[in-house]
Amino acid sequence: MTETPGTSTGAGAPFAPDTLRSRVANDFPALRTELEALVRIPSVSSPAFDQTQVRRSAEAVAALLGGAGLPEVRILSVTGADGRAGTPAVVARRPGPDGAPRVLLYAHHDVQPPGADEEWDTPAFTPVERDGRLYGRGAADDKAGLIAHLGAIRALGPDLPVALTVFVEGEEEIGSPTFKEFLLEYRELLAADVIVVADSVNWRVGVPALTTSLRGLADCVVEVAVLDHAIHSGMFGGPVLDALTVLARLIATLHDDAGDVAVAGLGRAADPTVDYTEADLRSDAGLLDGVRLAGSGSIAAAIWTRPAIAVIGVDGTSVAEASNTLAPRARAKLSVRVAPGGDAAEALAALTEHLERHAPFGAHVTVTAGDTGEPFLAPADSPAMRAARAAFEAAWGVSPVDVGLGGSIPFIADLIREFPDAAILVTGVEDPDSRAHGANESVHLGELQKVIVAEALLLQGLPGALAAGA
Repeated sequence: MTETPGTSTGAGAPFAPDTLRSRVANDFPALRTELEALVRIPSVSSPAFDQTQVRRSAEAVAALLGGAGLPEVRILSVTGADGRAGTPAVVARRPGPDGAPRVLLYAHHDVQPPGADEEWDTPAFTPVERDGRLYGRGAADDKAGLIAHLGAIRALGPDLPVALTVFVEGEEEIGSPTFKEFLLEYRELLAADVIVVADSVNWRVGVPALTTSLRGLADCVVEVAVLDHAIHSGMFGGPVLDALTVLARLIATLHDDAGDVAVAGLGRAADPTVDYTEADLRSDAGLLDGVRLAGSGSIAAAIWTRPAIAVIGVDGTSVAEASNTLAPRARAKLSVRVAPGGDAAEALAALTEHLERHAPFGAHVTVTAGDTGEPFLAPADSPAMRAARAAFEAAWGVSPVDVGLGGSIPFIADLIREFPDAAILVTGVEDPDSRAHGANESVHLGELQKVIVAEALLLQGLPGALAAGA
């Protein structure tokens, strides 16, 4: 069934797509100026950076949402399970017509650290336009997500046909450490029938996407011990292998000769219907010439719907401090990406069992569990998803592509747990050239304008879509 974007339960007649497109175009210069002002605020949530800037960013967000006609705007934070205070989030609300569906719009105003200045073509917190793209830290991830929400709200004005809550988090880039506590404390403020998460990507410039799956995440530290103290490599080397060599042999058991994950118990989801070309992957990842891809099957399946294991850190004797001794212990931090539909705790248990069972030469292996985040798999044909597809097609003129993400958005699992009946739509403003988290991050301004139109059409069309699907 195809929904018609524009269906509304509000008092006013629904806007035609062309009318909303014109409204967004007229407001876009102001929206761009507001995005540039946000980019100039270095709201890095990492504790090593100035946290007054995160507060300053929250205040700027609150002012924008209040100016867009949301009568209730609050800057809120909670204390996490570890006793530390969370960073400030903004929650803004606006009531809807009687019986209107409740919609929660999510974005985050904190950003990643800028990295080395010399890697940027222009200063990280100075917004600059080049070739239709706006460059700067946070321009795409995720201050443009906030601007998408803001623009859609302003485009609909008093004719907004839903009960709306906007939740702009302030600590997503450090793993949302107080997100669970925030949901528990402010559950009534955030409860919704539909949740729109504007923190993902589109297929490419000119082709929108809906993110229908995310891999989960689990990590651990594995330690290998072979000696009770360091010994001379000349006196004992040969019959005794050093811990780092043994650790390397253990890590090598995690993949087969083709590069596929060889840990039993890590499941897969169905292969995607679209593919990611090798040329695009090599370009996007910066793969060196001559380095072959690992694994079997399609690239999209390998990075979206299948498990992956990576070594993300190693502790051993440094090269600078090396001597002719056999190291008694070595350890590595391993990261597992869990396929959609899987369970992060079960994946971690499977990896732990594999490591303990494959200990080379009887080495003592100790596995210490780390953090987990659950994967996400959205229903492809819910009423909310059909409304989103129709809105995206009307905004871009082409059908959206269903995509997965190899990365994780762990807080989505928290939203599902707290609001199990809510439909979650994961949308985005980024494209493959956005370089989120890297130097020269940018957003395509033309695409951002289409995202705003699409979200306005979605908000306008949701009441009718949900009523028809009830």
